[in-house]
Amino acid sequence: MTDYEKAQNPEDLTRLFVERSNAGDAAGVAALYEEHAVMAYPPGSRTVGRAAIRKLWESVLANAPRFEPETPLPTLISDDIALTSTPPKDGSGARAQVVRRQPDGTWLRLLDQPEFIPPTS
Repeated sequence: MTDYEKAQNPEDLTRLFVERSNAGDAAGVAALYEEHAVMAYPPGSRTVGRAAIRKLWESVLANAPRFEPETPLPTLISDDIALTSTPPKDGSGARAQVVRRQPDGTWLRLLDQPEFIPPTS
């Protein structure tokens, strides 16, 4: 297994996601998640577990999408749990993740809402 850079801070996860996605590294993206993480993707469904997340990203990254870094909103931390979020550059919706500090002090995603599109009135 590749020795991936670990997130020393919750905010590092977004940067590492962009770097690994743009490199086409689905295993590297999946390594940002806890073993039993839950991702609300594709829209309207859930992907559960690191192996399923890796398989999902293999499919997504096969199309070679380009991800741009987004400026994160302030992180909210309580003990070993944190909430991270980024507003998409196009101003639509929001992205949010619940991340947890691991025993070695690094951070992994536990819950991931890649994009929430608010209902229209």
